[in-house]
Amino acid sequence: MEKRYTIALDPTSLKKQIITHPVIKKILSHQFHGSLYLVGGAIRELALKKSPKDFDFVLSAFDDLAVLEHIFHAPSFLIGKKPLQTYRIIDQETSLDITVLHHTILEDLKRRDFTMNAIAYDCINHEFIDPLNGMADIQKAIIRLPRKETVKEDPLRILKAIRHYATLRGFTLHESLLQTIQSLKHLIHQVASERIKYELDLILLSHKSYEGLAMMEHVGLLEEIFPEFIPLKQLDRDKGLIPKTFSHTIEGFHYFDIQKRLTLDEKSLRNVAYALLFHDLGKADTYSYDDSKHVIHFFYHEGASSTKATKIMERLRFSSHEMKSILTLITQHMRIFLISNDASSEKATRRLVYKMGELTPSLILLTLCDMYGSSGGKSNAMTKRVVKRCQDVLEAYHTWKIKPLPPLINGHTLLSLGFQEGPALGRVLEEIREKQLAGEIQTQEEALAYAKESLQKCAPHEL
Repeated sequence: MEKRYTIALDPTSLKKQIITHPVIKKILSHQFHGSLYLVGGAIRELALKKSPKDFDFVLSAFDDLAVLEHIFHAPSFLIGKKPLQTYRIIDQETSLDITVLHHTILEDLKRRDFTMNAIAYDCINHEFIDPLNGMADIQKAIIRLPRKETVKEDPLRILKAIRHYATLRGFTLHESLLQTIQSLKHLIHQVASERIKYELDLILLSHKSYEGLAMMEHVGLLEEIFPEFIPLKQLDRDKGLIPKTFSHTIEGFHYFDIQKRLTLDEKSLRNVAYALLFHDLGKADTYSYDDSKHVIHFFYHEGASSTKATKIMERLRFSSHEMKSILTLITQHMRIFLISNDASSEKATRRLVYKMGELTPSLILLTLCDMYGSSGGKSNAMTKRVVKRCQDVLEAYHTWKIKPLPPLINGHTLLSLGFQEGPALGRVLEEIREKQLAGEIQTQEEALAYAKESLQKCAPHEL
């Protein structure tokens, strides 16, 4: 039987951590008109020996909101809706969310999302209030609902439960919580897209992104949020594919955390994670089988995947910058594989770097996760060639960073020569850039000569 993960939790030691924390210490040095309670995730974080940046407080007297504003020299602003309005105070990197009691602190705790967050510390009387045994659940590393209705009150808690599972080391989901998620997962459609994406961001960037996605798939939430995966799973069942196209996608996240040594920033890592999640969605629409060679093909699945990914990202309100980077990674995710053979030249590597620019390290990470997701993490002749090519690409990228290759000409140059703006102009500029990267055109004069010759051959409707 697997040994359950447990956490040492001493209430006396936890109390000391709370009252000596700089934020709490600053607050406790002032007088309040009524009761003041620290509640929610900050207590859990301190119990786990972490340093919280977000604090939730409950006041019994509304006038004490002004006291907190005075302490932190910052005005509060309203972020919640009636009847549970929340006021927020921002102080540098610290965020305080404050609510005012309508009933009792016990009633307030019972409405919270999970028992591990339903603990209060009375900052006036210096005692814990734990009506739902949240301390015990933290010690046992269990994520549990206070009651089933909690999910109906805010269906985002379905996804938050899995986010906690992915971000809190050693924590598991209680069986009753799993059953609730499975039976109420359809309620996630009631939640604003931005809130869903925020939780997905945290899951994908967690140290357990694979486990988080696998759990979403287990309870049926992945297909609920991304119905685009349904045809992919159906393809696997109908064709008996090995490795499975869907499983291969999720398996890639096994290696996402390992490959973070590429030192990408958080934004880039997040974009790679979404590109990895969406990169093969188009395979369900591009499957073909060559009877003569007994080979499966997914010709141009990159484009089909990009089309589906676009719809998903529009639905979840991704920013235009995020979409551009993620779609570029998806459409180019086969590029390193295609040049990972003995016939590929140094020019091909250099051309790839110039084309991808700052996205080059991201493409390398995507390639490695995609590859190891297919090979099950095992090394073979193919993976060795791809790893070697990734190293070559990374070296070429560092060289490019030192001395980027500027375009020889641009649209303004051609417009100034009397050529009209239109699709042909853009196409010719792209051709010149490709030939420059390949070393076939090296000077501005050669570029202009090519442009003039190509544009003069164009039919009038192309210009």
